Amino acid sequence: MVLAPLAAVPLAAGLSAGLILALRPLLQRYALARPNARSSHTVPTPQGGGIAIVLAVLASVGAVLALRGAGLDALEALILAHATLALAILGAVDDIRPLPASLRLGVQAVVVAGLVMAVGGRLMPGVPVPVERAVAILAGIWFVNLVNFMDGLDWMTVAAFVPLTAALLLLGASGGLPFLPTLVAAALLGGLLGFAPFNRPVARLFLGDVGSLPLGLLGAWLLYRLAVAGGLAAAILLPLYYLADATLTLGRRLLRREPVWQAHRSHWYQRATDNGFPVIAVVGRVFLLNLALAGLAGATLLWPSWPVTVLACGAGIALVASVLHAFARRRTIG
Repeated sequence: MVLAPLAAVPLAAGLSAGLILALRPLLQRYALARPNARSSHTVPTPQGGGIAIVLAVLASVGAVLALRGAGLDALEALILAHATLALAILGAVDDIRPLPASLRLGVQAVVVAGLVMAVGGRLMPGVPVPVERAVAILAGIWFVNLVNFMDGLDWMTVAAFVPLTAALLLLGASGGLPFLPTLVAAALLGGLLGFAPFNRPVARLFLGDVGSLPLGLLGAWLLYRLAVAGGLAAAILLPLYYLADATLTLGRRLLRREPVWQAHRSHWYQRATDNGFPVIAVVGRVFLLNLALAGLAGATLLWPSWPVTVLACGAGIALVASVLHAFARRRTIG
């Protein structure tokens, strides 16, 4: 049980790095992201590296399931694979020629709904099933999009997802998560580690929508699986910085009647670079924050009681608020 998911980490890392090396000349030629007023980069940089992560995850998970036997996980794994590929294709097309927001949301709604139905389980037993499913679908769509919104800085997605997937892998290895999500977390961790050297500041390769959309879907599914397994508080704590930055930014833009479907530079992490924070300082703080949030999430699972949950959630909110506050202020040197 433990060795199979752990083996997926180096396998996916090697596949991801190898695919990037093989595909980079094509991405350099056909998928250049040119800087504009809202960009965090200043020179044309190839995007689309996320396709290597997606393929590495799917290949690693498929290989392990083929060797072990998929068993009862076969149908859910198949639905997850098709949903991930659907969003990767959607993102690839959008990277080349921007698609209408309505089409993007429509495809996302279909694939998220399919996954929610495949998982089953209950989070709120007192709530009617259709209402709970609708809330889960809306939350999944939002998570897919917020990961896309937050992927605007070198190493930002790595800083967010490496602690999250590593925490889920440790939880699964200790028996706190079923085999399939443990395996997917391990493969996603490996894929990101293989991508990380190419995306470190100053990045030589970007994730692109072909990566951020399916990664958001995989992250949403992993967190939903964790919540259904009894870890709702942990599922909220693990991505709390992303949830706070993206949701508060959206709310602020709605209040200002700004077109929320257009690209912008008003996320807290973007404001931090405008306020004098080096990129490595921003993603370093986010990475350390996410490690702390993973520790708090673990505490709610190790000691499942309402006092621990309240204290952990309060501490998580305070930590996220302190980072957002720091990012919103101009950095002083000396």
